[in-house]
Amino acid sequence: MFGMNHSRRVDAFHGQRSRMMRQLRDRGIHDERLLEAMRTVPRHEFIPPGSWEDAYADHPVPVGLDQTISQPYIVAFMIEVLGVEPSDTVLEIGTGTGYEAALLSRIAARVFTIERIPLLARQARENFARLGYHNIEVVVADGSEGLPQFAPFKRIIVAAAASSTPAALLSQLDENGTMVIPIGTDPQELVLFRKTAGQITATNLGGCRFVPLIGGDSVQG
Repeated sequence: MFGMNHSRRVDAFHGQRSRMMRQLRDRGIHDERLLEAMRTVPRHEFIPPGSWEDAYADHPVPVGLDQTISQPYIVAFMIEVLGVEPSDTVLEIGTGTGYEAALLSRIAARVFTIERIPLLARQARENFARLGYHNIEVVVADGSEGLPQFAPFKRIIVAAAASSTPAALLSQLDENGTMVIPIGTDPQELVLFRKTAGQITATNLGGCRFVPLIGGDSVQG
């Protein structure tokens, strides 16, 4: 929906993406597959044209409907701690216009992404089709419920803050799988869950700020 004269713009922003990648490396992002995805996926294609000047700055950018595309560093940090392997199927909660899912599609085998707002889901599908990202499936649904029909998932990433851990998402985590999710209202904390031998452990990764996760299971402990 945001795309026009795509090939010309990709060339125009190539230097900014390379600079963003170097800045991410300087801030401690070391996964080379992820960094290469950050260098090649055109972030400006996922935001309104009026905000292109901010496309590669390290801060959130509004995309309409009271939603934002998260800052590049927090996106990269969450994906890196998730530990995505090339054979993994990833579940993403909170598609937005599709930037994070596009990154995940470059380093995972398959991505399922849930968006509750139909207009955003349509924009994301259009973005993926235009840019040639074909291993992503967008589902309009309550993200807090996950996708039990496709579970279990080796990796789950949530781009909205739940008031407490959605039980449905934890139940869909595969053995030796990981989930990263913002939890809380004020303050919010980014938490990494890991499932090992059937047991769930949680690691607090520090403070963060996300839009709230809206859904029936978003308040279930």
